[in-house]
Amino acid sequence: MIAQQVSLNPNKIVQYLGKPSPAFAKGDLIKFIEDNQIEALNLRFVGGDGRLKTLNFMLTSRVQLDRILSAGERIDGSSLFSFIDSASSDLYVIPRYKTAFVNPFAVIPTVDILCSFYTYEGLPLPSSPENVLRKAHEFLKKSTGFVMEAMGELEYYILYNADTFYTTMAQRGYLESTPFCKWETLRLEAMHAIAQTGGKIKYAHSEVGHISTDDMDMDQDEIEFTPVSIEDAADQIVIARWILRTISYKYGVTVSFAPKISVGHAGSGMHVHSRLVKNGHNVMVEGNGLSDIAKRVIAGYLDLAPSLTAFGNTVPTSYLRLTPEQEAPTNICWGDRNRSVLVRIPLGWMNVGDMIKDANPQERNWSSEGINGQTVEFRCPDGSAAIHFLLAGMAVAARHGLEMENALEYAQRFYVDVNIFAPENRHICENLPKLPSSCWESAEALLRDRYIYEKDGIFTPVVIDGIANKLREYDDRDLSERYYGKVELIKKFVEEYIHCS
Repeated sequence: MIAQQVSLNPNKIVQYLGKPSPAFAKGDLIKFIEDNQIEALNLRFVGGDGRLKTLNFMLTSRVQLDRILSAGERIDGSSLFSFIDSASSDLYVIPRYKTAFVNPFAVIPTVDILCSFYTYEGLPLPSSPENVLRKAHEFLKKSTGFVMEAMGELEYYILYNADTFYTTMAQRGYLESTPFCKWETLRLEAMHAIAQTGGKIKYAHSEVGHISTDDMDMDQDEIEFTPVSIEDAADQIVIARWILRTISYKYGVTVSFAPKISVGHAGSGMHVHSRLVKNGHNVMVEGNGLSDIAKRVIAGYLDLAPSLTAFGNTVPTSYLRLTPEQEAPTNICWGDRNRSVLVRIPLGWMNVGDMIKDANPQERNWSSEGINGQTVEFRCPDGSAAIHFLLAGMAVAARHGLEMENALEYAQRFYVDVNIFAPENRHICENLPKLPSSCWESAEALLRDRYIYEKDGIFTPVVIDGIANKLREYDDRDLSERYYGKVELIKKFVEEYIHCS
């Protein structure tokens, strides 16, 4: 098993030590650093804005290295989190050894490690993003016995100086190859770097969006990951954003994860796939279809969907994306392979027979190994998402659905098997509950549901109040009316949130 986890793993520390990253110990990292002449160490952590922060260390002795790996360092928490008072702001950042990787960009040999926040008492900071997520997962596992795995589909635009060679039509960029896809090289370079840091990538491709202006072109790409524990899923999204921005800077172009770049064109979502696992078995599947457990989880996602937008759709332009007929949901419902719904059941290789033998008659029958690949896809989050809080919220919602007495009936009531945006199905669309249409409405939904998120101390009141207050500060209740038809004003407004996470 260990050999399978190490073989072909692009993380240089994994390869050198011959062990998977969850098994890393302090002594392993010291050995790698000494044997490979590593000269610098970076401690990294996620701030209140969702971005990766950094402390740089030049390594000068084994004693110094041991101290950093054993005790971490102190930082000013009030400059990272709005809820921390500057009068008592010191926090510790403590490295999590399993996250260690060789920095793919450093000009000198450098190892990076992600950290968790701790208080002056040496306790996990209850309100920090990574600790909220850890608590949510621990309580889900404790109350149900299920491990939650997830992965994101990270969509983004590359903004670059326009050219006239091999142009792509608007909304026609899906799965294009070079030369029509201009930035495949950037995408491949990013994938390589993400894999070296421990990110588990499924695949990547160009997306549907292509926008041309007088002085700029914008191509949309996507990197999709594979399901891992929700803690790891959040970490790899944060690292991937950092990597994409760093490489784009090298190329002299801009990468944006903003939910909307231009009105009338495809926005960038971050669909999140999830599944529950127990003893190596995907409990979302029973026989050749979804299990009742899966339907209960879906009921939880649907019931808390309005308040989940507070974590997954965090800027006003999020609600320019959540409009009908843009392959983005506006109604609270679910269905199989249906891109007009909020929760979609994608193809999961069930009931398909032996396709590989049909395509390749010379091959023997192929049997899948590992966990069944079926997931459920939550489609409203976008690139502004506070990913640790979002996945914590989804873990809370999954548990909520499993505990709902009427979960199966609730799920059945909101199942649809048609395109709800088609004119002939307007009556169905009109009778479905709606997602919030602004940050203000999202905040109201979060405050209504706060008792669910605060149960067992998973989300602290200061986090819920802080998120709600930030969403309300946008004061975007009548945004569409105020900006309707004002092209230049909308353009300036969109640019304001171009780097929103």
